Amino acid sequence: MTRERALTLLRRFGPLAVIVILSVAAFFSGLAGHLSLEELRLRGTELQAFASERPMLCAVIYLAIYVGSVAVSLPGALILSLTSGFLFGPMGGALAVSGATGGSTVTYLVFRTAFGDVLRRKPDAFLARMAEGLRADAFNYLLTLRLIPAFPLLAVNVAAGVANIPVRTFILASILGMIPSSFVYAGIGAGLGHLFAHGGPVTLETLFSPRIYLPIIGMGVLAFLPPLWRHWRKRGGDASLPKSLDEK
Repeated sequence: MTRERALTLLRRFGPLAVIVILSVAAFFSGLAGHLSLEELRLRGTELQAFASERPMLCAVIYLAIYVGSVAVSLPGALILSLTSGFLFGPMGGALAVSGATGGSTVTYLVFRTAFGDVLRRKPDAFLARMAEGLRADAFNYLLTLRLIPAFPLLAVNVAAGVANIPVRTFILASILGMIPSSFVYAGIGAGLGHLFAHGGPVTLETLFSPRIYLPIIGMGVLAFLPPLWRHWRKRGGDASLPKSLDEK
């Protein structure tokens, strides 16, 4: 096998190999079962003590867990974002953004390389619509999807891979789009210690209210206005421009 051929295979299937390794590690470690508010309540004092004594090591472990969880699509990104505030305070949102972006990038690269050709030939209808929007205006469309937490990370990551958008665009739009919600979640997580201390039931439903998630959704809607305006100009608004110029 030539060196060029080996590098091609590594670029195409390397990210997939990372996913497989992370999946096996998550399965044997039982990580998915620990990503819950109840687990955080039970181990909260111990985790906060560790974060206070070894903050750098704790941050590295936290990032590794977040990247791995998102990469293999474990259902715990929200819990991990809350944990960033619980362990590191409101500024822990920066770690949450980094972890979510890192894990999303791994998934995006897998579906851009190893599975991209297959999915581009026969895309799922929902993914096809999302990928079409990404091709038309990758940065603004992805920024909008990231700003609205209702869109699942996995679906957005896969669609971006199928659309084959540039890596730099994917990373930048992901970081900017996930900053607001990540810092909001970290701020909520920073207050979990007081809620746990009172001993009452703490659920995701009790933590989030319309005054918290409606502004986040509002930011996503505002971010969607520029590409919507350009789409309207392209479909209808610009059609009258040449005619008016000809009349002059």
